[in-house]
Amino acid sequence: MDFLEKRFRLSEKKTDVKTELMAGFTTFMTMSYILAVNPQMLSETGMDKGGVFTASVIASIIAMVCMAFLANLPFGLAPGMGLNAFFTFTVVKTLGYTWQFALTAVFLEGIVFLILSLFKVREMIFDAIPINLKKAVSCGIGLFIALVGLVNSGIILQGEGTVLQLGNLLSRESVVFIVGLFIIALLLAREIKGALMYGILASTILALILGVSKYQGGSPITLPPSLAPVAFKIQFDKIFTFDMFTVVFTFLFVDIFDTVGTLVGVSAKAGMLDEQGKLKEASPALLADAIGTTAGALLGTSTVTTFVESASGVAEGGRTGLTALSTAFFFFLSLFLFPVFGMIPA
Repeated sequence: MDFLEKRFRLSEKKTDVKTELMAGFTTFMTMSYILAVNPQMLSETGMDKGGVFTASVIASIIAMVCMAFLANLPFGLAPGMGLNAFFTFTVVKTLGYTWQFALTAVFLEGIVFLILSLFKVREMIFDAIPINLKKAVSCGIGLFIALVGLVNSGIILQGEGTVLQLGNLLSRESVVFIVGLFIIALLLAREIKGALMYGILASTILALILGVSKYQGGSPITLPPSLAPVAFKIQFDKIFTFDMFTVVFTFLFVDIFDTVGTLVGVSAKAGMLDEQGKLKEASPALLADAIGTTAGALLGTSTVTTFVESASGVAEGGRTGLTALSTAFFFFLSLFLFPVFGMIPA
C-alpha cells in the first residue's frame, strides 16, 4: 500500500486504493463494449476477428499501463470508436485499400504522434485549440458513432436517390437495436453504473433468442485467439506513396481532435483543467496515446485513443493512474473470454 501511495500520490489527489480500484472496474464496465464492437467492425475488412480481439486487448493494456506510470491519470485507452469506423468504412470499403495498407497508415500515424509528443508539438496543438471547439469535437464523434450504429442495425440504409433512407424497423436486427438502446437509456437516466455493458448483455440475450447471434458452444473461458493472422502486417513498400500520405494525414487529423475532445471532456469532469482549459499532464497523456497506437498497429488493431467513458470512473472518484492500472487488469482478464465477447452482435 505504501508503494501505491508514493507512486500514485493518492493522498495528494484526495483518494485511496479502494476508490481507485472501484473506479477502474467502473471504467472497464463502461468501455468493455469495444472488445465486442472493434473485432466485429474490423472483421468487415477481412481481418481475423479473433486476432483483432487479442490485439485490441493487449494494445489497450500497454496504453493504460503507460497512462498510469507516465501521466498518473485515471484514463482508460482502447481502439477508438470513430477511428475504427474510418479505418473500416472509409479507408478499406470506400477507398478500396487493403486492411494491411490501413494498418500501415495507423502505424505511421503512431510514429508521427510519438515524435510530436516527445517534442511537445502535440501538446501545443492541444493548447491552441479554442475550448468551445474542443467541447464540440466530442459531440461530433458521438453523432458519427450513432450513425454507425444505425447503419449496422439496418435502421438506416444507403439511399438510391438520396444519401440515406429508412430501413426495416421490424427486422430482427432493428428490434435488438431498439430494445438495447431503450434499456441503456433507461439505465443511464437512473445513473446505473455499467449501463452500457448491461444494455449490451440484454441485447445479446435477445439476439440469441431471435437468432441474430449464435453461441458457438464450448467453454466460455479459453486461451486468447492467435495474433498471427493480423500481427506485423505492415506494408513497408507502400510507405512512401502519395496514397499513404493522404490516409496518414487524415488519421492524424481525426485522432488529434478525437483525443483533444476526450481529454478535455474527462479532465473537466475530474476538475483537472486550469482556467485556460489546459491539462497539466497533457504531454505524458498524449505520449501514452501514441505508444498505444503504434503498438496496436503492429499487433493488428486500429488507432488506440483515450476513451470518454473514463468519465464514469472519474465520477466514481478515480483521480490517479491507479484507476487506469485497475482498468488494464480487467482488460487482461477479458483476454480469456473471447467466446463471450464474440457472440455479441454488431
